[in-house]
Amino acid sequence: MKDLKKTNPRLARLIGDLKAASRESGVAIWRDVAKRLEKPRRSYAAINLSKINRHTSPDDKVLVAGKVLGAGDVDHKITVAALAFSTQAAAKIEMAGGKCLKIEELVKLYPEGSGVKILR
Repeated sequence: MKDLKKTNPRLARLIGDLKAASRESGVAIWRDVAKRLEKPRRSYAAINLSKINRHTSPDDKVLVAGKVLGAGDVDHKITVAALAFSTQAAAKIEMAGGKCLKIEELVKLYPEGSGVKILR
């Protein structure tokens, strides 16, 4: 079987950075996210805001190894990191007082990964 590599340079760099962060800090969360991103793109998570709202409480940090979609509403302040956001989802999160981050930014802010929830 042929070993396929990711052709998106941002994604390849992100996977390498996540593995490095896991080795440096000894935290398994970043290796888990890297393994999820190494899988085929069709298996990435596509999470609606309604699910994020149900499974979080105010001031939670959430990581989505995929895309955040705009169906539903958020009624509390949260920090969400993902590969991509729909424009509607980003607007709704920011209207609720939350933040939309790239996964790279979340790793820099919370290198130990404490308090970060992974939704799939």
